[in-house]
Amino acid sequence: MDDRASSEPDSGPNPTRRATATNGQTVDGPPIERIESVFAVYDVHIDGDQLVYYGDPLEPPEELLEELWPVFRSHGYEPRFSTRYGEYVLVAEPTSVGINGIPWTNILLLLATVVSTLFAGSMWYHIDPISNPTEMWRAWPFTVAILGVLGVHEMGHYVMSRYHQVDASLPYFIPVPTLIGTMGAVIKMKGRMPDRKALFDIGVAGPLAGLIATIGVTIVGLHLPPTVAPDSVVQDTNAIQIQLGYPPLLELLAAAFDQPLYRDDPARAVNPVVIGGWVGMFVTFLNLIPVGQLDGGHILRAMTGRFQETIAALVPGVLFGLAAYLYYVSGHSGNSVLIWAVWGLFTAVLASVGPAHPVRDDSLGTGRFVLGLITFVLGVLCFMPVPIEIIE
Repeated sequence: MDDRASSEPDSGPNPTRRATATNGQTVDGPPIERIESVFAVYDVHIDGDQLVYYGDPLEPPEELLEELWPVFRSHGYEPRFSTRYGEYVLVAEPTSVGINGIPWTNILLLLATVVSTLFAGSMWYHIDPISNPTEMWRAWPFTVAILGVLGVHEMGHYVMSRYHQVDASLPYFIPVPTLIGTMGAVIKMKGRMPDRKALFDIGVAGPLAGLIATIGVTIVGLHLPPTVAPDSVVQDTNAIQIQLGYPPLLELLAAAFDQPLYRDDPARAVNPVVIGGWVGMFVTFLNLIPVGQLDGGHILRAMTGRFQETIAALVPGVLFGLAAYLYYVSGHSGNSVLIWAVWGLFTAVLASVGPAHPVRDDSLGTGRFVLGLITFVLGVLCFMPVPIEIIE
């Protein structure tokens, strides 16, 4: 049940008006007169751990929140403007930055992803994980490579979130029985971005950190011995062949270190650790698509403001066009066509939801703008029109 609160001035020579609950406890929020500079308060409720201020706005909602957001944050709350029962309200929710207790869900998902990537990695090493489950551990370099590039990417977001005092969770890994054993990892962020700088820093930190890890993993993998398929697999005409497309960045690294990619040798393939680098590059490109809540959407929104939404509206059409080109012109009819068609639908949904809107929507500095351009160029180097083909 809500506790009624009042906003009467305290007695004394220098009264400061603060919301006071009916039991006499002072509400742990900003001084009333500071709020009333933009929001005329006539009633205050305590609703659980929320503070609910009823009143009349003296400025448009966006300007009101821009003014009051730092005031509430300094008292440990994050405000949002809304209506209740036909009345205008400011709802202040307590914020906390950091980890509370042991993150069991994160840990269990990580362990499950370790198992699923070992299972998937075994097949890249030509180990049958079903008939020889005790041999799955030999795929540990693949698992380390995959979890390394994904984990570093998400920790880049997490570290910058902590730096800008934005509440964020630790990474949640997603175990799925795919060719790589996972659908990636995500972090959950709560609350609004304080400004464009925070939006940019948090958005760009993941791809750049993940790309550094990806390059390191790829270089190590290129120097490891290739996998050699057993004769029974090479000679089996009914065996399914998996061909990966190589992005320009991987090609450049292989050329720079003079390491072969074994395209024309059916018996040999790059070490599975290189596949971890391939995953890092593909994830980097997908995350840098400039739509909605993707990293690219955050970065471009910080760089261009609301013009980002115009660019985002064009992205689904580009991806559908790519899928159509591969199917009707290049003659591809398999997984790559499906990948870009699905991502066309996904980005259409993200574009309709829209990007994050920072509280203070001031312009971004030149240094960050240039870094954003460089990041998008690196993303293009991770693009491959035909990521994967399965030949039966």
